[in-house]
Amino acid sequence: MPGIFLKELDALKAQGLYRRIRTICGSQGAHVSLEGRDVLLLCSNNYLGLADHPYLKEAAMRALERYGAGTGASRLVSGTMELHEELEHRLAYFKGTKGALVFNSGYAANTGVIPALVGRGDLIFCDRLNHASIIDGCLLSRARLLRYPHRDMTALRRKLEETSSSEGRKLIVTDGVFSMDGDLADLSELVSLKKEFGAILMVDDAHGAGVLGACGRGTAEFCGVEAGIDIHMGTLGKALGGFGAYVAASREITELLLNRARSFIFSTSLPPSVLATALAALDIVESSEGRALRNRVMRHAETVRCFLGPAGFDTKASRTQIIPLHVGGAAETMEFSRQLLDQGVFVQGIRPPTVPRGTSRLRLTVMATHKEEDLERAAELIAATGKRLGII
Repeated sequence: MPGIFLKELDALKAQGLYRRIRTICGSQGAHVSLEGRDVLLLCSNNYLGLADHPYLKEAAMRALERYGAGTGASRLVSGTMELHEELEHRLAYFKGTKGALVFNSGYAANTGVIPALVGRGDLIFCDRLNHASIIDGCLLSRARLLRYPHRDMTALRRKLEETSSSEGRKLIVTDGVFSMDGDLADLSELVSLKKEFGAILMVDDAHGAGVLGACGRGTAEFCGVEAGIDIHMGTLGKALGGFGAYVAASREITELLLNRARSFIFSTSLPPSVLATALAALDIVESSEGRALRNRVMRHAETVRCFLGPAGFDTKASRTQIIPLHVGGAAETMEFSRQLLDQGVFVQGIRPPTVPRGTSRLRLTVMATHKEEDLERAAELIAATGKRLGII
């Protein structure tokens, strides 16, 4: 039936919401080759620069030679190999839990974990700016979803008090680092509330793991509340440079997920080379090199904020390597992005439905492998372009 969706595509273009893929040639680094041009990459989640690290590449090649290219089955059939168990043991130790389970992506983890733990008759308390994968997991669970205003602990307490007589399970779920603003959840208060009201607390730390905390264990370590989190979710494809995700929790919870999480049960397992890169990445994160990379990425982020804030951009919410530059309209945001790319700076525009209508923005992300002079030049170009477009 050719043509039946053309009107929808035309509507997306008219609203400035049409998307297309941009192809990078070669490896992921501070500079990349984008459609034949060398550009500074300022929109990658490769925060520590590990995606093309020689140690990870060597580990992947060794695993490929020893174990082959794939696993051939899901984990519960014949797709569990020794590297799966080694990585899960390592992740549990890294996060300070009794158990861990590897998933194929962060989206698969959230849409698998939440419906496995709560269902009809249960309650979910969800930050309004949580990632789409959390929202989808909540909806799939069929539990009653109660969304509270972003980081508003007073509103969350009120909702917990109003439902205190409920007999079902109560799950509080939040991002650790909010991926569009770079701000942090108030984990100390969330831990206090979950204890007071007998709730389960789940933290999606996709953007904190590897980056935050003295040992890189993430937002919970940074906030000093690791033991108070019941379920730690993290990804292997951002700061850790590879692919996949994990859940670290009690052995009771991980065993339940193994039996009930549909995205785990019905997916072919991650291949050996991917598992080996994750193990290698953890080696680096836990080493002195990892500490140096974390310090560098945070120093870079502060450099960019200190330049763009006085230039007129509001960067106050950001406390991490994610720095949003709010524009407002989708079309204006994409024009800003286009003009920067013309000048050799690749910063992607973020539009609805990723963010609410009227809050489109450029989302800058810095990496440990960026050079200070490149970031300073990029900040100057961003400020000059923002002024030219009337954004600041």
